[in-house]
Amino acid sequence: MIRRYAPKSMEDLAAWYMRYISPLALIGGFIADNLILLKRVDVWTSHALLFSYLAIAALSIIILNLITTGRIRNTWVLKITPLIPVVTQFAFGGLFSGYLSLYSRSASFPLSWVFVVIVTALLLGNERFVRQYMKFSFQMSMFFAVLFSYLIFFLPIVFHRIDQWMFVWSGLVSLVIIACFLRFIGYLMPELLKRERTRVARIIAVIFIVFNVLFFSNAIPPLPLALKSAGIYHSVERTQDGVFHLGAESEPWYREYIPHTTVFHHTPGSIAYAYSAVFAPTGISTVILHEWQYYDPSVGEWLTKSTVRYPIIGGRDGGYRGYSFYKSVVEGKWRVNVITQYGRLIGRISFTVVDVEVPVPQTDKQN
Repeated sequence: MIRRYAPKSMEDLAAWYMRYISPLALIGGFIADNLILLKRVDVWTSHALLFSYLAIAALSIIILNLITTGRIRNTWVLKITPLIPVVTQFAFGGLFSGYLSLYSRSASFPLSWVFVVIVTALLLGNERFVRQYMKFSFQMSMFFAVLFSYLIFFLPIVFHRIDQWMFVWSGLVSLVIIACFLRFIGYLMPELLKRERTRVARIIAVIFIVFNVLFFSNAIPPLPLALKSAGIYHSVERTQDGVFHLGAESEPWYREYIPHTTVFHHTPGSIAYAYSAVFAPTGISTVILHEWQYYDPSVGEWLTKSTVRYPIIGGRDGGYRGYSFYKSVVEGKWRVNVITQYGRLIGRISFTVVDVEVPVPQTDKQN
């Protein structure tokens, strides 16, 4: 005989959801975001989904505080009050999951892993935040954080422009929106805003400063740009039909899926080619740089040997493809930084050069 769960109250239902359904929803939502819903940052379906989460979060905050301040006294609404923090948690969880999906694709982990780890922690910690969502200051801090995170990549897509000023405008617009939101809440519940105004203002100021520090230290991934693929090769040739033929060193198939240091076997007179495919949203044209650097052990620093610029045009799923080359590589550690014209790191190709007398076997890799 199968026993069905029959909650005795809304509190029991909320607790049951948090214990059994919420973890499965977290996993399922993240998989759906990565594979189905958020494949590209510049399609309207992605923004419709994220905007709906923002709207649900804002509406939940308003309704919950109308209840706690006694503005809503309807018996039926009071009965479902325990479910409202769950709905709020669901909306913020969807936003954290979506941001993790988008920002992790654009992340160059040597620098921007910090922001990705923060978003991951918020996503995982969201399962334990349900009681915190009863606090007005916590609600507003989370709402401002997700709002700012969204505008960072939304405004560049709208204005077809990618630079540090777009980030500055994203911060200013987020401050204006949160101020208007607080003003609306103050109109509905003046005593609540009067009691919490100072605390909320301090928290928002701290979040705003943290975001700026992370951005200008290259810790926030450069969305909406994303590095789709990159590597170091012995030759690069583009055919008339637009296919790139890359001369890659022969390796077992499984090495692609195992983290390891790339080794470039250099013969006298050979040239090293750096290839990258950078995704940009439709309508955006910008400049990408390949910065060739060699690690000089005598001074313990990375020295820039060459910088190559080339323009890219957005819209291609696999990213706009380009390459550069350097003729005078020597043995040792090398890296090619793929950066924007404003110095934002999109990705990095790290490799070690080893001198050999005879060329190693190569395979033709098409992209």
